[in-house]
Amino acid sequence: MIRFENVVKKYKQQDVIDGLSFEVAPSEFVVLIGPSGCGKTTILKMINRLIIPTSGKIYIKGEDAAGHDKYELRRNIGYVIQSVGLFPHMTIGENISLVPSLQGKGRKEIAQKCAALMETVGLPPGDYIDRYPAQLSGGQQQRVGVARALAGDPEILLMDEPFSALDPITRAYLQEELLSLQTRLKKTIVFVTHDMNEAVKLANKICIINGGKIVQYDTPENILRNPACDFVREFVALQRNDLALGDEQEAPRRAALGGLVSRAVRGARNVFSALHHRK
Repeated sequence: MIRFENVVKKYKQQDVIDGLSFEVAPSEFVVLIGPSGCGKTTILKMINRLIIPTSGKIYIKGEDAAGHDKYELRRNIGYVIQSVGLFPHMTIGENISLVPSLQGKGRKEIAQKCAALMETVGLPPGDYIDRYPAQLSGGQQQRVGVARALAGDPEILLMDEPFSALDPITRAYLQEELLSLQTRLKKTIVFVTHDMNEAVKLANKICIINGGKIVQYDTPENILRNPACDFVREFVALQRNDLALGDEQEAPRRAALGGLVSRAVRGARNVFSALHHRK
C-alpha cells in the first residue's frame, strides 16, 4: 500500500531522513516511534506530500506519489493531528462533511455519511451535529477529527500523535475505540507516537527510528523479545519502565496496571453512557 525507496530529506544540507526504505502492507497498523527530532513526523508528512523528499521514491498503491496532484492525493488520505485542526467557525457536521463536499458528493450522500460516521465514533448526530468545536471536550474533538479523516472513505489514515494531549483515561478510551474501528474498517494506518506502551497496544508493526534511520521494523512482540541493537533495548526499557515481555518479576505489576486501565476505560464508558441517556 505504501512503499519508501531510499528516501532522503535534507534541511540546509543536513540529512533529516537518511536513505529510508520500508513498506506498509494493506490494512496494517504501523506505528512510527523514536526520540524527539528523529524524523517520524517528517516521514508521515511525506506520505501525503505535505513535505517533499529531497530524493528517493514514495509509492502509494504501486504508483509514484510525486506523479499525483498533491491536493487530490490529500483528499484521498485521512489525516489526524494532535491539535485536531477543526475549523472553529464550522459546526461538527460541516467539519466532517468538508472532504466529501470537495470530492463532489451529493448532499443526501454526505448527510448520510456524516451521520453514520458520528455514530461510529460515539457522537450521536442528534446531540452533536450542530455544535461547534469549542462546545466539545478535547476527547470529543479528537473523535470528530477521526470522523472527518474517514469521511472521504480513504484507504490510508495518517495519525500524528492524536492522543498525546489528552488525559490518561480519555486516551486509553480512545485507543480502545480506535482498535475497534480498525477491526471493522481495515484501514491502512500509519501512526506517530512517542509512547512505547501506546505503540505496543495499537500496532501490528512498530518502526523505531533514530537519527533519520530505521533501527528496527518488526512486530511488537519481536521488538520486545529480540531488540535489534543496544539503542532499541535501552529505548524500550526506558519507554516501558522495564515492563518488557518475559520479565517474571514484573508480571504482578503489569497485571495490576492492566487492571487499573481496564477499570478506568469501563468507568469512562459508563460516564459517557449516563451523560448520553440523561440528555
